[in-house]
Amino acid sequence: MKLHGLTSGLAPSQLQALERLYQRHVPFDALTTPELSRTMAEATARTGRQVGVLVDRDGRVNHVIVGDATHIDLPDVGRLRAAGGRLRGLRLLHTHLHNEPLTRDDLVDLTLLRLDMVAAFCLAPSGLFRQVYYGHNVPLDPSGEGEPYAVYGPIAHDQLDVNPKRIVEALEQEFTRAAKAHRTKAKDGRAMLVHVCDKRDAAKAEDSLRELSELARTAGVEVADRVLQVRHRVDPKYVLGRGKLEEVVIRAMQRDVEVLIFDRNLSPAQAAAIAKMTDLKVLDRTQLILDIFAQRAESRDGKLSVELAQTKYLLPRLGAKDDALSRLSGGIGGRGPGETKIEVGKRRANDRITKLKRDLAKLAGQRKQRRRRRQKSRAPIVALVGYTNAGKSTLLNQLTGSDVLAEDALFATLDTRSRRLYLPSAREAVVTDTVGFIRELPKDLFDAFRSTFEEAEDADLLLHCVDASDPSHAEQIRTSERLLLDLGLEHIPRLMVFTKADRLDGGRAEALAAGHGGVALNALDRACRPDLLARMDSMLPG
Repeated sequence: MKLHGLTSGLAPSQLQALERLYQRHVPFDALTTPELSRTMAEATARTGRQVGVLVDRDGRVNHVIVGDATHIDLPDVGRLRAAGGRLRGLRLLHTHLHNEPLTRDDLVDLTLLRLDMVAAFCLAPSGLFRQVYYGHNVPLDPSGEGEPYAVYGPIAHDQLDVNPKRIVEALEQEFTRAAKAHRTKAKDGRAMLVHVCDKRDAAKAEDSLRELSELARTAGVEVADRVLQVRHRVDPKYVLGRGKLEEVVIRAMQRDVEVLIFDRNLSPAQAAAIAKMTDLKVLDRTQLILDIFAQRAESRDGKLSVELAQTKYLLPRLGAKDDALSRLSGGIGGRGPGETKIEVGKRRANDRITKLKRDLAKLAGQRKQRRRRRQKSRAPIVALVGYTNAGKSTLLNQLTGSDVLAEDALFATLDTRSRRLYLPSAREAVVTDTVGFIRELPKDLFDAFRSTFEEAEDADLLLHCVDASDPSHAEQIRTSERLLLDLGLEHIPRLMVFTKADRLDGGRAEALAAGHGGVALNALDRACRPDLLARMDSMLPG
């Protein structure tokens, strides 16, 4: 029978008094028994330290824990919840030496570990218990306000009449109803977005969180809350810092959140540490983008590219005991062909990467042959490039009369599409839509989808589409220009096209376009075609 916590310095008689706690049995419908109370009081009086027990619903004492005079640290109790809406099946009963109520540490343990209950028994100078405080988790308030727990006390120990079984069973019914209601609203659960930055990047934080919120919406997640923390430096283990992360977990419990999405790329160690502390699914920015790509890839080329990026992302995490990855069995962050790679070893993952690269190389060769055939027709090529959701697919439909998928979502297009149009000079041209850019595009994903930009390499003109109505359009332009440089496309003539001009008033979009030598338009309005086609015709080689 192992004793947990601060047992050093205790005499054999004190250790024996603590070990006797394992012999006690507490029915589920009673908070404590006279025998357990007497033994806990005796052990606390002998050691001068807080003493606690974790009792399961069958009445067994699973752990005996020793603290110091002011607090107690719980051992790792694992993940015992069987399903959504369930509590952990353990209640913590421990002693307080200074007649104090439940502490912040007690309440954090209650919410963080989803314990059935927490109770503090206050020791009197006589060596007997004087009064008791207890608390339990409570269902989400519809407004999202208030604390996720209820606290009671002080109650005289000899007047204690609490039935944990009745309380816990009623609570789990409420939690289950709330979980079902939220599942009907969001197919992949409720998420909390977390952005951590230093003071130099604080000005960009809101724009970054707004974009992360759009990514989550595109992935099918309901955003329940957002957390922004500005620090001198990012915590190397928890990113947020332990204290702030505890606050985040409490807020997550308040809002029935199942997923934490960090607006940065987490190291395997960070993801594991956060998941272990929070008992929530933890995703970073790369996983979120990979999930969107897994949902939306339709062509064989696109699906293979997504699987390659997923496998390369998971490879360095396969060797770690990563609790965050252990829960990526499905849903947000675990979709697509790459989800099974968690189950395989590094050798098999490397073999799979080699095969995927070989398959993609074959497809690249086929695309090259198709481009050669197109070049023989001598038709000039126009490529639509730019930030994701800038209106490229909508513009393609307007220029060519096609009906490719165009929706108000990030990465609606993952496969290149080419359509023909006739210019004012009666020449025929080919217009190609490409994958949108995004800030901090994961390197593995960028490398995997680099082949889709081969179409743009042969272009005679690039139409750089910019959402004029987006508050961060200047940063989006810089991101796109930087990625065009990385792709080696900086030498190709390009025309800036500021879309969604109808969302700005007072000629602001036109002024913006004039400053960049471009055009401003509403891609849904056919009246935009003549001016844009004339500019394209004049810029294409004769």
